[in-house]
Amino acid sequence: MTDLNAPLPLPVRSDAMLARLANRRSASAQLLSVPGPSEAEIEQILHLGARTPDHGKLFPWRFVVLGPQSRTELSEALAVLAESQNRIDKDLAVLAKLANPPLTIMVVSTPIQSHKVPVWEQQLSAGAVCMNLEHAADALGYSASWITDWYAYDPAAVALFGVQDGETIAGFIHIGSLTAPPLERPRPNMAHKVERRG
Repeated sequence: MTDLNAPLPLPVRSDAMLARLANRRSASAQLLSVPGPSEAEIEQILHLGARTPDHGKLFPWRFVVLGPQSRTELSEALAVLAESQNRIDKDLAVLAKLANPPLTIMVVSTPIQSHKVPVWEQQLSAGAVCMNLEHAADALGYSASWITDWYAYDPAAVALFGVQDGETIAGFIHIGSLTAPPLERPRPNMAHKVERRG
């Protein structure tokens, strides 16, 4: 059991962590393949993901670990739903993002509506969880992709994932391995994004 009175170590400089952050890049979910994390690594990823800023200590999120079988079944059900809604071909094509990776962790935002901590701050905590999961996967040597797509917002699709009223899908964190490193993507010009005040 965790000793809540035990002091945590003070931060120390980590050039390895700085390098990882400098090179962090989301993978293409369709290209993620085996090997994926072991059961022990999945537990570690989840525990590290949960160490996130959380105003009020509310833990306003939950995890759903989707293995290959459940994702195949969901992809098939979503394909039927997409066809019944006459969705465009692209909406069917993106289902490969859900079906292909070895592991997907669905992060569900579960804000407490009546709490003094604003819902927006609780939702931000769920977003921070998603980013922590990506960092944890990267630290274990895997690649990850945080995406949503149409099925995170379509009410009928959301119901297939077992998301309840008042909850939203913060993201699907797809985790696996790449056979080749991803290409860099455009990054912001920081001169246009940073304002300094003395």
